[in-house]
Amino acid sequence: MRFILRIFGWLFAAGAIAFVVGAVVAGGFIWHYSKDLPDSAQLRNYEPPVMTRVHAGDGSLIAEYARERRLYLPIQAVPKLIIDAYLSAEDKNFYKHIGVDPEGLVRAAISNFRNRSAGRRPQGASTITQQVAKNFLVGSEQNYERKIREALVALRIESTYSKDKILELYLNEIYLGAPAPGQGSYGIAAAALNYFGKSVHELNLQEAAYLAALPKAPTDLHPFRNRERAIERRNYVIDRMVENGFVKREAGDLAKKQPLGVNPRTVSPNNIAAGYFAEEIRRELQDRYGEKKLLEGGLSVRATVDPKIQLMARKALVDGLVRFDEARGWRGAIQKLDLSARDWGLAIGELPVLGDVAPWRLAVVLDVSGDTARLGMHPLRENSGQLKSDRETATLSGEGIKWTRRSRVSQAVSVGDVVYVEPIDSRPGQVRLRQLPEVNGAITVMDPFSGRVLAMVGGFSHDQSEFNRSTQALRQPGSSFKPFVYATALDNGYTPSSIVLDAPIEIDQGGGLGMWRPENYDGKSTGPRTLRYGIQFSKNLMTVRLAKDVGMPLIAEYARRFGVYDDMQPVLSMALGAGETTVMRMTAGYAMLVNGGKRIRPTLIDRIQDRWGATIFRHDQRVCEGCNADKWADQREPRLVDNRDQVLDPLTAYQMVSILEGVVQNGTATVVKAVGKPVGGKTGTTNDAKDVWFVGFSPDLAVGVYMGFDKPKSLGTSATAGQYAAPIFRDFMIAALKDKPATPFRVPAGIKLIRVDPRTGMRSGGEGGILEAFKPGTAPPDSYSVIGAAGDGSTPLSVSPGGGGRGVGSGTGGLY
Repeated sequence: MRFILRIFGWLFAAGAIAFVVGAVVAGGFIWHYSKDLPDSAQLRNYEPPVMTRVHAGDGSLIAEYARERRLYLPIQAVPKLIIDAYLSAEDKNFYKHIGVDPEGLVRAAISNFRNRSAGRRPQGASTITQQVAKNFLVGSEQNYERKIREALVALRIESTYSKDKILELYLNEIYLGAPAPGQGSYGIAAAALNYFGKSVHELNLQEAAYLAALPKAPTDLHPFRNRERAIERRNYVIDRMVENGFVKREAGDLAKKQPLGVNPRTVSPNNIAAGYFAEEIRRELQDRYGEKKLLEGGLSVRATVDPKIQLMARKALVDGLVRFDEARGWRGAIQKLDLSARDWGLAIGELPVLGDVAPWRLAVVLDVSGDTARLGMHPLRENSGQLKSDRETATLSGEGIKWTRRSRVSQAVSVGDVVYVEPIDSRPGQVRLRQLPEVNGAITVMDPFSGRVLAMVGGFSHDQSEFNRSTQALRQPGSSFKPFVYATALDNGYTPSSIVLDAPIEIDQGGGLGMWRPENYDGKSTGPRTLRYGIQFSKNLMTVRLAKDVGMPLIAEYARRFGVYDDMQPVLSMALGAGETTVMRMTAGYAMLVNGGKRIRPTLIDRIQDRWGATIFRHDQRVCEGCNADKWADQREPRLVDNRDQVLDPLTAYQMVSILEGVVQNGTATVVKAVGKPVGGKTGTTNDAKDVWFVGFSPDLAVGVYMGFDKPKSLGTSATAGQYAAPIFRDFMIAALKDKPATPFRVPAGIKLIRVDPRTGMRSGGEGGILEAFKPGTAPPDSYSVIGAAGDGSTPLSVSPGGGGRGVGSGTGGLY
């Protein structure tokens, strides 16, 4: 008995020693691998990179900016179906284990032992917690030491965070592949959108199961390249969901019979021809917040763009550019392909195309027979990159080449020519020959009361050239600047009936520069005329005289107020638009005329919210008094406090609007009368017709149009803004105002409308008179007289209107 007890004593001692040694070894083992473990507490303040999204004014998504395409979704917002799918696919014991799953380890060890000689990749047994440790803290190096560290970190995570928090981190961090080029998806929210065009709440069983299948091998389970393997893995997940009791067998069997149904969404500003708009917003966000916040900060941006107006603006601009370009004839094919050496479908399919010139398409001429040619079309592709159409052909006939000045199709194209064509709507299968215009331009559309840019097209194609001619091109506005000269005069004592002499003038420029002798566009002069006449017919000589009398320093100040120039040189040539500015600035300046002289700040962004939904920028800074009432009872409706600066007397602003309306009705822009509704504006043609402009407005829209070559050269010896820029404005306004009533311009209180003779500016009771706008204390002149004046190289005449009107002889500049 003693012997037996002694043996038990030895065994106990040996066991105790072994336990102590084992504990020491285990402790040393854990200490060794725990020395440099990352601190799991850093997950508490983790903010994953989340993409910035830009929405149009109607809420449609137009652009996303990100390094990792991710939308963060709190666990409370994740549907149970998604959670069940991922637990079944990745870690069915997630809510039971302590971070490491012994059952899973044993299962993986047995499987790896059986497959040890088959050369297969070892099966892992990582829990969701371990995958969080790997993705966030440990790294993905494939070795046993990393797995041990991963397990230890997982245990720490489990002791620090709730299961729901761990699952939230996992579901938002995992990489789930790219259904189409450029659509790499991180997290379930982004994946649901990219793969199916749905939110996670809209996913059905088979869709949720496919997303849950992806973490194992997102590339190998691509829905198009490896469709069968993807379906097999999806069905495996469905079976596990049935086995775990999450889904009924009947529902699972039905779901397994369904196709993958992957339909990658398209997120591109090209959908509404807003490439320039989106790029301008991207630059502003990067300048404001930096690249990191732009690409990772999860900003939500509400842009001002109106998709319908944007498409109208692009069409009007493109039509105008093409109209000018095609009038100069056919320049020939883009390039030539040797179709004898290879298949035409492959040859044309490999060529780059402009993605924002639809409905234009690239094509190659396959054969030419007399008056027709057969063309092979560049293939259309699905969002996934898969071919949507293959081996599509079309016919080019005489109707499609009329503009080329060629009598036969064979004179315009030959076999192998690569060209752009446009389908003829009325004739299916028939196309019209097109060419990319060499001339370029811009159009900007603005709400004149808020400065919100409703549309902006900075050129023919953003894919062809990212240079934004609305905001980046500095060009001379020419005569479209004159309204600011005349507005300065009207705001400082002149009336629309004030008389200015339209006659030759010489200006000594000083500094040895000699005499400057400006001329009218037509080289003629008409004698004494009203201010209205000077604008309506864009008289340079009248404008120079007026500017000399008003004083260029004052005009420079008004130009600054209107935002056209920051620091304009106070020299007389600037009164004719010799300085350089942008379409955006000019459009904003005209907007301040039509809105009653209120300062506005042009903006492409209404509001910016951070990843948590807090507003960090808002364009409209007005304060709403009474908007915070707890209950609406009998109190008065809330009132917005308008704190905008007044840059021009509202009465002066209306006088200019009335005069610019006359430019359309009787002046240099009568082509715009076709709009058929109240509009006004001004043409602008620079020296040698290198640039042509039209800037104008309706009561609720301000629009600026510019056309010219990127490397300035003449548009033609007889080119004018009335020929080329004004029709673009006309076409846009016809489309934009189609369903709008013919709203007249708002007449401010205090304006007196008096009928006058348009030539003399004096009162008129007979036919041919026009209603002119006068401020209180002013009226049309009672007499019309011309008196002698000091010589200035012109006919020594001046006019003294009298009767409250102001003539050019009454200012400090002398009598001219």
